[in-house]
Formats: sequence, structure tokens, C-alpha cells
Amino acid sequence: MELRLEKETALIEAILYLENDPVDEAALVRISGLAKEVVDAALEALRERYAQADSGVDLSKIGGGFLIAPKKEYWDNLKERYGKKNDAKLSKAALETLSIIAYSQPITRGEIEAIRGVSADNMMRLLLDRELIKEVGKKDVPGKPIQYGTTREFLKFFRLESIADLPKLDESESERFELNG
Repeated sequence: MELRLEKETALIEAILYLENDPVDEAALVRISGLAKEVVDAALEALRERYAQADSGVDLSKIGGGFLIAPKKEYWDNLKERYGKKNDAKLSKAALETLSIIAYSQPITRGEIEAIRGVSADNMMRLLLDRELIKEVGKKDVPGKPIQYGTTREFLKFFRLESIADLPKLDESESERFELNG
């Protein structure tokens, strides 16, 4: 059984190596043809292997899926050469708009503009083009304005497993993200 698990762990590792995006357990089961329990055991074996000091990668869980990625302590040395070209830094205005959306989602463009105090058109277009935000529904008020929220790409960009992993805001920071009135 141990030899069989080694081969199956190697198969899961190969799948994760070849995928560009995080892969969830259901997809790993489907792609590999392995039972869910075997996939779970293989993921645990990889997690243990990559936790060793002589490994430069981690099994990261991002947006509900798994991804082989450089350990965080090495990323500063690697990101200039290996960071995605389209992951160029976001401007202060784009980061401000994105943080309002991340902490207040779902939120409408009008609500974002009320918090920022300026038009959000250009920033919204940029964030939509970069696929960091998306339309998530319509607010049940007259005019039914579109509501926005963050995407899986947002989670990948900031290396978060879920939106719950965002840094917690203190009271004064939280007040900045509230609408007055």
C-alpha cells in the first residue's frame, strides 16, 4: 500500500505542477481518477514533504483549491523575475478601491464612490479588466444597481485561502469602510 500511495502522491504532485490555477479536491479526483480518500492522503503527504526545511515550495490552499507555490520566505527573492508581468503593482487609488470592495462586499459603485469621495469609474474598469473584482448581483433598491465583490484571482493575487483571511481592521479603519447615513 505504501508504494501505491507514493505513486498516487506523485500523480497528484504532477497534476498540481502542471496546473496554473488552484485545483480543488473534486477536480483532483476527476483528473487523477483516484478516490477522494486517496487524494486527501496524497495532499497530506505533499503538505508534510513540502514542510521540510530542504523544500523551496509549499502546498498552498488558495480560493478553495491547491497550488504548488514558492514558500513565502523566498518570494521576495523570486518575484522580480518570476512574478507575472500582468501583476504589476496597483496604484494607491486602485488599492483603496479594491480594499473597499474586499471589506464591504457586496457593494455598489455608488457606495464605493460615497466612501472614497471621488468617481470610481477608472478604478472599477481597471479592477474588472484585471479580474480582481466581478459583478455579484444587483442590490434590491430602486434602479437595481450592480453589486461588486472580489474574485478567485483576487485571492491568488494576495495569496489568500479565503476572504476571511484578510487582515482584521481596527475600529478607526473599519469606520473608513462604512457609509455615513
